[in-house]
Amino acid sequence: MEVSFAAACKQAHHALLNFQSGPGIINMEPFNPIRRKEKEKVVFVMGATGTGKSRLSIDLANRFPSEIVNSDKMQVYKGLDIVTNKVTEEEQRGIRHHLLGEIEPDKDFAVEDFRRHASLAVESIVDRNLLPIIVGGSNSFIEALVDDEDFQFRSKYECCFLWVDVSLPVLHSFVSDRVNRMVDAGLVEEVRGIFKPDADYSRGIRKAIGVPEMDQLLRAELAGVNDTETRLRLLGAAIEKIKANTCVLAWRQLSKIHRLQNLLGWYIHRLDATEVFSKLKTSGREADVAWERHVVGPSAAIVRSFLRSEDANRAIAMNPSPAISAKVARTAVAAATR
Repeated sequence: MEVSFAAACKQAHHALLNFQSGPGIINMEPFNPIRRKEKEKVVFVMGATGTGKSRLSIDLANRFPSEIVNSDKMQVYKGLDIVTNKVTEEEQRGIRHHLLGEIEPDKDFAVEDFRRHASLAVESIVDRNLLPIIVGGSNSFIEALVDDEDFQFRSKYECCFLWVDVSLPVLHSFVSDRVNRMVDAGLVEEVRGIFKPDADYSRGIRKAIGVPEMDQLLRAELAGVNDTETRLRLLGAAIEKIKANTCVLAWRQLSKIHRLQNLLGWYIHRLDATEVFSKLKTSGREADVAWERHVVGPSAAIVRSFLRSEDANRAIAMNPSPAISAKVARTAVAAATR
C-alpha cells in the first residue's frame, strides 16, 4: 500500500514523539581498556537529511584548520550529484572532502568499508595537524566507526558530537520544497541516465531515494508511452514517493540519534536550527543571521572549548549524569567565549 507524503510525515512525527517519551535515559559509556593521556580530536556533525549538516561542517572548517570526511552512505558514490544532494565544488569553499563521490556506483559499500576508509582518512588528517570533521546522516556508519568492537577508535580519539536539529513539521515542509527544486535542477534526467530495466535497486547508488521511485515513469518511457497525461501522472506519483520516503528517512535518522544519546550514553550537543528554516521562505538574509546565531556561533564555541580542554571534554564524555554533563558543557562553552 502506497503512503502519501503527508501521511508519511504525520506517521513519522507521531512515531518520533513516542520514541522520545519512552524509557528513561541509560548512560553507559563503553569501557575503554586502552587509554592514553592525550588523544587526537575528532568532530562529528550529525542530523536528519536537509538540516544543513554539510553547511555547518564547511563553516567550521573555515574557522578551524580542518578537512571533512563524508559519512553519508549515498554520497560516497560517484554520480547522481542532484539525487544525493552532494555539496558542489563551489559550496566546498576550498575545503578538502574525503569519501565524497569516490566509490564506483555499482559497488556495495558496507559499514566495514566505511570504518576502514574513514579511519585511514582521519589518521591522514591528524598526521597533518588538521582537525577531522566527520559529517553525514548515516548514523549506522558513525556508530560503527566510533564504537568499534575493540574500542580502537575511542582509544585514539576524543570525540565531539554536534547535532543540527529542526522540528519535524518545519523540516518536512523544507524537504518537500527541496525535492521540487531537485526536479527542476534535473533529477529526472540524472536518474534516466543510469536507468536499466533489470537494475538491482538494493545495490550501490541505485538504493538512493529518488532512483527506485522513478522506475515506473522510466519504464513507461522505454515502452514508448507518449501520452502527456499519463507521463505527468507517473511523474507526480514518483515525486510524491520521493517526498514520503525522505520524510521516513528523516524520522529514522532522528530516532537513531536519540538511541545513541539516550540508550548508549553519547553526549551530543543539540543545535536547534528550526528558526533558520522557518525564516527561509520569507527572508534569506534573516535566515543567514539566525544560522550564525543559533548554529554556527554555538558550534564554534563548543569546538573551541573541545580543542582547548582535554580534561573537561573527557569529563563530559564519561559523566553518567546528563544534568551534570550539561552543566560541564555550559561551563566549558562559557570559558571558551570569555
